[in-house]
Amino acid sequence: MPIPPSTSESDPVEFVRRPQLGSKCKYLILFIISWNTLVVTFLSTSLLVATPEISTEFDTTSETLNITNAGVLVSMGCSSLIWLPLAKLFNRKKSYDVATLFMFATSIGTALAPDLRTFTAMRILSGLTGTFFMVAGQSIIADIFEPIFRGRAVGCMQVGSVAGTALGPCISGVIVIFSHWRDIYWLQVAMAGFGSALAVLTIPSIESEVKQVYEDEKARITVPYVLQAFNPIGVFKLYRLPQVLLSDLTCGFLAVTQYGVLTSVRNVINPRFGFSSPLVSGLFYISPGVGFVLGSLIGGRLSDQTVKRYITARGGIRLPKDRLNSGLPYLFIVLPVSMVLYGWCLQKGFGGLALPVVLACLIGAGLMGAWNGLNTYAAEVIPTQRSEVVCSKYALQYVFGATATAAVMPLINAIGIGWSFTICEFRCRLS
Repeated sequence: MPIPPSTSESDPVEFVRRPQLGSKCKYLILFIISWNTLVVTFLSTSLLVATPEISTEFDTTSETLNITNAGVLVSMGCSSLIWLPLAKLFNRKKSYDVATLFMFATSIGTALAPDLRTFTAMRILSGLTGTFFMVAGQSIIADIFEPIFRGRAVGCMQVGSVAGTALGPCISGVIVIFSHWRDIYWLQVAMAGFGSALAVLTIPSIESEVKQVYEDEKARITVPYVLQAFNPIGVFKLYRLPQVLLSDLTCGFLAVTQYGVLTSVRNVINPRFGFSSPLVSGLFYISPGVGFVLGSLIGGRLSDQTVKRYITARGGIRLPKDRLNSGLPYLFIVLPVSMVLYGWCLQKGFGGLALPVVLACLIGAGLMGAWNGLNTYAAEVIPTQRSEVVCSKYALQYVFGATATAAVMPLINAIGIGWSFTICEFRCRLS
């Protein structure tokens, strides 16, 4: 079946009656989906500061734990290939609720893990809910918010996802100092349980606007239908479309920057400034975390303003690609400059602690400012395959993030952080 083009405000999908939800209900739903993305990204980075303590208990190395964390990111990238078919078979509400309960159960398994194998298996299983929360969240946002408000809504959801990546190491550093590392995962259990309860009890069943137009009759669940639903080829075929592949690759290279910075903090900051406590390196994550939040909120507003400006210039016509222009300054100015300076100031020892703190904040803001337009674009470019396009984005994005997590420390140890981040950043820009 050919993929229908979707480029303008005149696409019939955009004029479908949206669910009649009040503003309070919309923002409550937005909070819940943002919270669950926070939890799943929290679990992906909470290990970073505590790796020496965990590796000591399990009699392994920090490098091995970083590789297992890369496995978690790969499982996060693949998660939508499992949960999206279930959403097609049983509806999005039921699959979302089951996914939150699954994350809650596997978080308990992680906290109780007696050995490295069980610990790794439970964390990877926890990651299998990962990007589904983001894909479903962006799809829900597209179904309940008007186009000119979607950028801000996606920005708010991004606050949840990026706050998790920053809060994970920060809170872990505090817990490791004053308690046992397993309490990190008991906190994760509480967070997952809270998110699951909110989702099950509060989020209503929201019909997709695409289904309202194109799927008037409910498909009968048969064996061929189930096999077709779980066939990932439909997602991977989207990479043949230049507008999908190029935007997904951009997101992937942004993930390399994000996880390259986050994974290397304790191994770079502590030796550079003579710190020995995980608390200090944990608190360093506040800096990129603040940048993540500011970049998400400011980037969302700029994305919507860019769309409005182009609608006015074209006499009322909106193209999904318009909002991509809002991310260009972040991609080609903010990120390259801040990343290169960050790497070399740490390698050469200039600027004290203040300079890398400021630069880490700028990196966080640049990442989210660039990501906002790309994330919203993914949910708009092909409305009839909205979930599949977003799924393809996260699959590639987290595979790239996993590669960065596993490779960044060996690369830094081989050629230094200055050259590592310089090569990484300019390779990303050229691509």
